[in-house]
Amino acid sequence: MRAWAGLYAKGLAMGLADLVPGVSGGTIAFISGIYDELVATIAGLDRRLLGALREGGVRGVWQAGNLGFLAVLLAGIGTSVFAFAGLLHWLLANRPVELWAFFFGLVAASVLLVGRRVADRRAGIWALAAAGAVLAAVITSLPPLVRSDAPLFLAAAAAVAACAMVLPGISGAFILLLLGAYAPVIAALHSLDLLRLAFVSLGIVAGLLAFSRVLRRLLAHHRTPTLAVLTGFLVGSLNALWPWKVRIRELYTHSDGRIEWLMANRWPGGIGDIWPAAALALLGALAVLAIERIAGGRGPGRP
Repeated sequence: MRAWAGLYAKGLAMGLADLVPGVSGGTIAFISGIYDELVATIAGLDRRLLGALREGGVRGVWQAGNLGFLAVLLAGIGTSVFAFAGLLHWLLANRPVELWAFFFGLVAASVLLVGRRVADRRAGIWALAAAGAVLAAVITSLPPLVRSDAPLFLAAAAAVAACAMVLPGISGAFILLLLGAYAPVIAALHSLDLLRLAFVSLGIVAGLLAFSRVLRRLLAHHRTPTLAVLTGFLVGSLNALWPWKVRIRELYTHSDGRIEWLMANRWPGGIGDIWPAAALALLGALAVLAIERIAGGRGPGRP
């Protein structure tokens, strides 16, 4: 029960991270030591489970598919998404500097934890890390596209975002924001729009099943280069998490009257602007170290 409770808590943290544009639930999975098991479990949801069903029934499928692990983790993620979507929505609108500072420190500390797993320090590996950083920085600098709440569009956007959800450093929520689907998805969560939530869920499942197989092969056969690229993703994602931003232009207005703006990074206004953010960034970094310590010292990405 203690192990399941710990896994549920990791799911809660992953759900919180996935709600914030710029932070990936995959980052939390990585630093908490469940990343490989998560990717392998999702990738293993294939036709082979039909054989397990014939041989061992429902119990055989449950064991062969490691569905206990997946069910507890998804319960934590789902609890977090439905319980804290409103709070995160409010913080993004009313306390953005403090929220971004906390997650900036969290991801910055994650860079060190993930990067130390890259044992090979040859120039080619460094080049892969640099390429990952540039790609993530470019993606997080793109302006959001036209907003739409059509169910099929939300399903397609969710499928693309699901790929990012399992990549440390590439935020699924940010991909939704980039595609113009973040606000409609959050609105659907607020209003419990079951039709749109069903399409979003289908898109997430399709994206996860397709991409996890590719990622499992990369981790199995090209682990060091893959970890280098993922480390670069984390570095590049810091661009989106820089706490101080300035409004460039209005994008659209939410149904509750809030205005969504295109933002750009700026320097802090002064020492009084820096210290609170620095304290929260330190708190985020300490949270990462605590998560890794609770994970039992197995190291990021190890089941």
